[in-house]
Formats: sequence, C-alpha cells, structure tokens
Amino acid sequence: MNVSRYSRPRQWGLLLLLSAVLAFVFLSVHLPGALMLGPMVAAIVFGVSRSNIRVHRLPFGFSQGIVGCMVAQALTPSVLYAFWQRGLLFVSVVVAIIVFNCALGWLLSRSKIFPGTTAVWGLLPGAASSMVIMAEAYGADVRLVAFIQYLRVVMVGFLASVVAHFSLHHALPGKEFLWFPRFSPLELGETIAIVLAGMGIGSLFRIPGGMLLIPLIAGSVMHAAGMISIVLPGWLLAGAYLCIGWMVGLRFQRDVLLSVARMIPRTIVVLLVVIGFCGFLGFLLNRFLGVDPLTAYLATSPGGVDAVAIIAAAANVKIGFVMAMQLSRMMMVVLVGPVFSKWVANRVPATGV
Repeated sequence: MNVSRYSRPRQWGLLLLLSAVLAFVFLSVHLPGALMLGPMVAAIVFGVSRSNIRVHRLPFGFSQGIVGCMVAQALTPSVLYAFWQRGLLFVSVVVAIIVFNCALGWLLSRSKIFPGTTAVWGLLPGAASSMVIMAEAYGADVRLVAFIQYLRVVMVGFLASVVAHFSLHHALPGKEFLWFPRFSPLELGETIAIVLAGMGIGSLFRIPGGMLLIPLIAGSVMHAAGMISIVLPGWLLAGAYLCIGWMVGLRFQRDVLLSVARMIPRTIVVLLVVIGFCGFLGFLLNRFLGVDPLTAYLATSPGGVDAVAIIAAAANVKIGFVMAMQLSRMMMVVLVGPVFSKWVANRVPATGV
C-alpha cells in the first residue's frame, strides 16, 4: 500500500480516522495509554505505507510541555521530599541501567552481532538525538541507531501498557479522565504560558528534553507553592497524547525498515533483554523496599519519559515515584550518557567497525 499518492490533507484525515478507531478499540479493552498507543500504531501503519506526512517539532514540543505539566500536578511537596530522601536509591538504579546498557552494547559490538559501535549508541536509554549525532561521528549506522532508539520507545510503551492492564491494580480505578471539565480560562492560560515558556527556553538554549523538563520543573514548583493551578482538560491531554504517538510512529518509514530488515529480529531480542533487566530492578524495589509491583516496573522502564508518564497517569500507581525515577534516568543519561558511551565506543576493537 502506498498512501503517498493521496494529498497530504487526505493523509492527515485518514491517519486521524485510523487513530480514533484504534484508540477506541484500546479504550474498550481498558488498555492504559490508549489515547497515545492508538495514534502510535496508526502512524506506524502509515509510515510503512510510504506516507510523506510528518509532525512538526512545534506541536510536538507543545505536547511534551503539556505532559510535563501533567506530571507537575503529581509532584507535590511530599513527593519531592521523598525524592530528596531517596536520592541515592534513584541514582543507584539509574547508574545500574546505564552501566548494563553500555556493557551490553560493548559486548554486542565486540562480538559483531551489531555492526561497528551501533549497539553502544543505540542501547543507551534516552537522549536519542544526541546518540544519533555522536553515532554518526563514530561511523556507526545512524539509521540503525535511530531505529533501535525509537523501537525501544514503542516496545516499552506497549509492554508497560499491557503490564498495567493485567496488573492487580487494573481492578482499581486510576485517575478519572474528564474530556470537558469545568475550568477557569485564566488558569488554563497560565498553564499554556508555562508550556510556551518551556518551549522557548528549551529551544533557545538547546536543552535536551527541555520542552518537557522546563514546564515540569517550573510547573511543579509554582503549583506546589500555590502560585498557579495547573488546568489540563481531557481534550487538551488527548491532543498531546495523539501528537506524541504520531511523532514516534511516523519515524518507522518503509525505506528505513528495509535498510535494517535483517537486524530487526536481533534488535527485538536485545531490547527485550534490556527491558527484562530493568524489570528485574523493579522486582528488587518491590522485594526489598516494598514499592508496589506496577509502580516499580514503570519507574524502572527504560523510557521514553513522556510515554511512561502517559501510561502511569492512566493507571493506579504512585506517579510521583515513577516520574522521579524516570527523570533521574533522563537527566543522568543527558549529562553523563554520551561521555560514558564515547568511552565504551573507543574500546570497541577497530576490526568490529
């Protein structure tokens, strides 16, 4: 099927229709994150069908800011205090994830299971754009690195949603999703102002993940201090979820998949190993610290942050704990991940390139 023969407005219309149908199906079986997963699957279908439409970075950045504000609502002073008390725990878990992924990447590169240093850059859980840029400088297969990074996001999103669905917590109601709640236009304006400010600052200073992080941090501080009330009606959240799902799904273009086709099975297996290791860390949190299983699993899932946040918001979990761990991973990957991966890549034998 080649949908590129249709006009772009028609492609957008068909994509919206398919997204709505799939989201309705996922909602009907109570799959957490359905409003993101439906559009994501629809976008993957369009991507492999040669669609030439793309999500512009501005609506995507706005959507990330909305998700950041959603998380900010959950980061109450008590949650932030708990984060401060358990800072060493979060750092330890994140370091374990980074070290495991870099070691696995080195092993796969050294044994030539993946070409060159591709696995080193592709397996680091986060900072996808930085990894792709540095991978190119090291002569790695950039398309394969990008494919591994975004396949990780898709697999983590779906597995997290399925785990949440079949969890014992599924019997308990999550936060009620209101499509058209009553709200103050002024408070909505303040929320959107935070998002727009985050977009501007993140873009101006080229802060990795800034369009999500800045609204999240600023929103949580101002919300906790009583300076503002964050207002996020359901229709606005649904639009943000849809945009994020489309952005990820449309990355899977037919030409990219054809170029990495022979690597897809081993990539899936390796990513399952990574997800399994992170799940094991979640098990340890549950076993020795008493963190409930679903919260622990989502907290240690290897990204993406926005996808995990959306699923956590739809499930009955301690979203503050989940996002504290996810943000710790994201910030540490951004700060030390590229340096650590570069160090590992330099130790891959030249014969493996």
